[in-house]
Amino acid sequence: MNMHTKLLDFLKKVIANCPKDWVNLTTHRLDIYNESLAKTEFILEFEKLFESGQVSKEILAELPTAYDYIRLGHPLSSVLEWTIAKLNNIAPDQVITFSSRTTPLLAVLRKNQRDKKATRVIYTGDLPSDFDAELLKSVYGYNFSLHSSQEELSKAFDGSTVIYTKKEDINAFDLAENIDFIINIHQELGSILVVNNQNTEYIPAIQHVRRRETIAMTPINCFYALEHLLGKEIPLADKNQVAESKTKVLSTIAKITGSKTDAILGSSGLSIQYAIMMGLIDNAQRMHPNKKVKIVVPPNCYGGTNDQARRVAACLNHVDIMDLPVDGDNNMVDSTNQVLDQVAKEDAVALIIAEIPTNPRVEVPNLDDLKAVLSKQRSTPSGEMAVEPVFILDQTFCPNVRFVSEDGILSAVKTISYVSGSKFPSGGKCTAGYCVANDKAAELMPDIAKHIKLCDNEATDLQMQILAEQMPSMVQRIADAYNNTRTFVNFIEETLPQAKINFVSEELAAQGFTPSVFSLDLPTKGNTPEEREMYKRDLNNKLITLMITQIPNESKYCVSYGQLKGCYWTIPATSTQGTTKESDKDYIARVSVSPNLDLDKHKAVFKEFVEQHIG
Repeated sequence: MNMHTKLLDFLKKVIANCPKDWVNLTTHRLDIYNESLAKTEFILEFEKLFESGQVSKEILAELPTAYDYIRLGHPLSSVLEWTIAKLNNIAPDQVITFSSRTTPLLAVLRKNQRDKKATRVIYTGDLPSDFDAELLKSVYGYNFSLHSSQEELSKAFDGSTVIYTKKEDINAFDLAENIDFIINIHQELGSILVVNNQNTEYIPAIQHVRRRETIAMTPINCFYALEHLLGKEIPLADKNQVAESKTKVLSTIAKITGSKTDAILGSSGLSIQYAIMMGLIDNAQRMHPNKKVKIVVPPNCYGGTNDQARRVAACLNHVDIMDLPVDGDNNMVDSTNQVLDQVAKEDAVALIIAEIPTNPRVEVPNLDDLKAVLSKQRSTPSGEMAVEPVFILDQTFCPNVRFVSEDGILSAVKTISYVSGSKFPSGGKCTAGYCVANDKAAELMPDIAKHIKLCDNEATDLQMQILAEQMPSMVQRIADAYNNTRTFVNFIEETLPQAKINFVSEELAAQGFTPSVFSLDLPTKGNTPEEREMYKRDLNNKLITLMITQIPNESKYCVSYGQLKGCYWTIPATSTQGTTKESDKDYIARVSVSPNLDLDKHKAVFKEFVEQHIG
């Protein structure tokens, strides 16, 4: 049997035995996830299966978790990349799939912009309808030339050559020596990028763009692509159903948020955040052409937010990062006031990104005071009125709070609110996110929409369908999950009163802040701060291990929130805070409770933990 036949026979077995979780899960299982080997371990073990020919649902399900969420990648994107690599006799890491048809090109352009290297893009067929070369040059700072003639390939060029082409055959790659990158785009599935020749130093940078600003090709589309390699037709979306789903989603979001603007839907929360950031930078360049832009971001917030903002600033000379300390001994209101005073002194434009409640400490600032600080009129050194700040609010932990309604607490502040869809909106079934604006910020939405389309980061058809199915029950699920969480928190306080729990007060809950996640600082001991920290970390891990082994069908070691059932445990510093500076990391247990779980069993196991390890 030749290699090609062996490969396709093996692929048939994999497709036939594909675990349901490979298609349906959006979050990794940390119990089989080795973060330092996330990009290699799955493929190494999968390769062994190929050599042995052994395939079953059980064997596949126990393979080490690939990548992280479905943004950076997942089992099926890894299988697709491995298969295409095998068919083209190249290494699997040279193949990178995207849900977006534009972002893989932008990833190459960003790397070359940082390296001060030119890029020529040779395309066949029509470019995507929302592709705007001038915008990419003027707002993103990218340097490239576009060519529609293949004759350009015969000319010498000092820089990177990218072939950008639309093809029905997703495995049609021309690996000629004078080509550095090939991007095959497919209208239904997304795109596949191949890193050719000696360009492997680009791979981490391209993967990082996929992780922070878009998503990998979705699991279901990777499944269809793999079937396509076996000769099956790729199913076409029912456009009428997609339109109906979108109408339902927009209507539901408007009802929940009270926003008068139509929501913008992206393939992930970070896709939305990136469109917000680039849209507002675009707007600032037009409206305040000679002013610097300051992206104000908490240094210990969710790693994706932090990392994305800093990478944008690194690409643009007129954009800087300013830290906004919000947790622990710091107060979001005071920090915001100080930062905005400084921005006014520099006569700059402030874009403030903040989470309410904060993550992982689940703290809510005094909103009246925050409103006063954000709406305060400030003056520049020349005596002119400072530019009004834009407040970019991540309200993933409380998507039911009507911040952007006409009578919302921040109605006097230019506010853009966004939510990660992998949490409560979809119940963990997809990653799609959305953003809305209040009346004061409504004028900014067209710029955000322009950039979500430019990057081809809109929600996929299936994501839209999932949101349409899940969002109508979201508010009730939030209420039920909060009730379970409050009951669990009360039990822990009674059982282990010396533990420190970060959760919203009853007063805040009465105001509508009803998250279902809390953080837990277990009691510790030791003679030095270092000893006390290490003891606490060890105790955290013992608690989580006991929970997931005693209640394996419900308690998971996983990064999630808003899931439909069960209870998820994690240490934020090792997952969501992955890119945060070590000094800012929070090694506390974060617990996420769902509306559907065996609460009595969780109480019993927690009590067992206290008796075993604390006494």
